[in-house]
Amino acid sequence: MSTDRVLDTLDDGVLTLTLNRPEKRNALDGAMIHALTAHLERADLDVAVRVVAVRGSGSDFCAGADLTELLASADRSLAENREDAARLGAVFTRMRALPKPVVAIVHGRALAGGCGLATACDLTVARDDATFGYPEVRRGFVPAMVMTMLRRATSERVAFDLVATGRSLDATEAVRCGLVARVFPAAGFEDSVAAFLGLLRAASPSALALIKQQLYALDVMGFDAGVRLGAEVNAVARQTPDFREAIERFLRQ
Repeated sequence: MSTDRVLDTLDDGVLTLTLNRPEKRNALDGAMIHALTAHLERADLDVAVRVVAVRGSGSDFCAGADLTELLASADRSLAENREDAARLGAVFTRMRALPKPVVAIVHGRALAGGCGLATACDLTVARDDATFGYPEVRRGFVPAMVMTMLRRATSERVAFDLVATGRSLDATEAVRCGLVARVFPAAGFEDSVAAFLGLLRAASPSALALIKQQLYALDVMGFDAGVRLGAEVNAVARQTPDFREAIERFLRQ
């Protein structure tokens, strides 16, 4: 498959993956999903990568699944469609398992599977003109895999509202709902994004990896088990070179 569906640049520890179908509003097709999977594998193995940023080319982040491919799936078997859906689901789980922060940089529209892709990232930052939504219900479809991330990012009632009505959110409301971490003005947007990514790039890689692993492990734990896991992570963190160097540097000040 062609890999030009996703462009990649590595600059000072930040691997930027740019969805590259601007004429199709960066709609997700099989080739793009394949390319995203390959790039995430590279990000995991490359020690030079500290942060992964996902963004879209052209006027939008991502408008969702390629509708031509989606329509063709109506004539496939259940097993074929299950396998096809699992390939996109694997991108979501790969992002979650990656021991490095993955950040969606959203401008324009992030809709349906495109909004799901942003929600699957660890953090989403948005330009103030961005819009978000899960309009699948209007097409007789269900944002089924996306609901796993959405339910964790928002309240149950907000999640139900978004998927049952298919309504769109502006960037400000997306922050209030928990879908977006920060909104930056269009003027100076790239500088604001660079500064935000710089904060993550400058953080201890081992500490970030432990934070990410623990945070998502807590999804299925009760309070007592969560505190016990925290004690274990605390102990492991004290053994890392990053911890020793940072404490020694602070004490020398």
